[in-house]
Amino acid sequence: MGLYNPAAVTVVQPTSGTSTPTTVGSSTDSDTILAANSNRKGATIWNNSTATLYLEFGATATTSAFTAKLLAGGYYEVPFHYTGVISGIWSAANGNALVRELT
Repeated sequence: MGLYNPAAVTVVQPTSGTSTPTTVGSSTDSDTILAANSNRKGATIWNNSTATLYLEFGATATTSAFTAKLLAGGYYEVPFHYTGVISGIWSAANGNALVRELT
């Protein structure tokens, strides 16, 4: 059986030259953590609160339907170059989320 060597493939990894910091105050109502941004290359979210932060890839986060659960002091990196809206809700209102969006 012959071997087949496909043509070389070049993979270009996206890079970021800008980091935009924001702070989002905690709330027991769903709130936007990051607005949709087609230029986003990545993002980080740090739960700077003693309460649990529930993140949702979409417009409305709840404590029962969420993408990621960040305990107090938890850190999250947004995967897969997701560019849509990210919402969040805390189990109690204290502290904030420290957000960095990479573009």
